[in-house]
Amino acid sequence: MKALSMTQPWAQALFIDLKHYETRSWSTAYRGMLLIHAAKGFPKYARDFASTERTLGRGNVRLAFGAIIGKVELVNIYRTEEIAFKLSATERLYGDYSEGRFAWEISSPTLFAEPIPYRGQLSLFEVNLPEETSIAKGWRVNK
Repeated sequence: MKALSMTQPWAQALFIDLKHYETRSWSTAYRGMLLIHAAKGFPKYARDFASTERTLGRGNVRLAFGAIIGKVELVNIYRTEEIAFKLSATERLYGDYSEGRFAWEISSPTLFAEPIPYRGQLSLFEVNLPEETSIAKGWRVNK
């Protein structure tokens, strides 16, 4: 199954109805199920953003790092300049909608009951977990 690694708190935001698009500098032809991996690193800009959001009452959740935290459906990809003007201020705050970038439309977010420790990678990457791991966590890996 394909996975995408994201920095927190942006990864978690997909699962608490704050974010419906993930912005990237690159596009992909892939559409379908994506596992969301929360990166291990937590740079200062991300810590500051998370702190501000908690102060505003958004994103008051425990963040996982270095783990697969859920799954989503990648439905479509748009150029940011085509879509940014249609989005809420909060949605724009949770992405980089600069010209020349891509907005990945996400639907059907499912947060796993427990994060699955996993090493992330750049770009889209394949995740192969033993079936007993996936069953224990309440979901199945497509083979």
